[in-house]
Amino acid sequence: MSLNDEALKEDKDTIEEGQENTNTMQKEQDMTQDDIREVDEQEDLINEEESAETAQIEKLQQEIEEMKALAQRTQADFMNYKKRVEKEKSELTVFANEKIVTEMLTIVDNFERALQSEKENSETAFYKGVELILKQLMDTLYKFGLEEIDALNQDFDPNFHHAVIQEEADEPDKVIDVLQKGYKLKYKVIRPSMVKVSK
Repeated sequence: MSLNDEALKEDKDTIEEGQENTNTMQKEQDMTQDDIREVDEQEDLINEEESAETAQIEKLQQEIEEMKALAQRTQADFMNYKKRVEKEKSELTVFANEKIVTEMLTIVDNFERALQSEKENSETAFYKGVELILKQLMDTLYKFGLEEIDALNQDFDPNFHHAVIQEEADEPDKVIDVLQKGYKLKYKVIRPSMVKVSK
């Protein structure tokens, strides 16, 4: 082999070696692009999963807030119900006595009339005994929530007073005389005061 042939063979080997290197580099570049594509796909998949998880977390947080609001409303409703039941129970206890207390007022009126008619004999034991019985009866009724309506010299109020007589006076719409006492049971008027009113 001549020198030229050897040089040609070396050039050919160099070219083949260069082509192999180029092929290897192309393969590596192809693999790198595939790797990059695969990494990009994995990142996209991870991003999609994170988005789905974030959406689910937001949905769960919203559900938690709704449940908290529902629990607060339910608790408020229960507290209102409890207060209403306690009030009704209290009123039932008070107003269960209304009928009997109203009936007892007739007896109170009769005791007061008896004492009024015997005013000149107020020092007798009989008068003092009747007065004591009336006081005990009134104390018992007061314990159950009975209150006397203050009427004399007050402004006339049709919620508390029942005007049966009108009379000319300096100041109009004033109660100038009480003909029959009125009473309330707690805050409810069970008998208005029968009064004489100025006009």
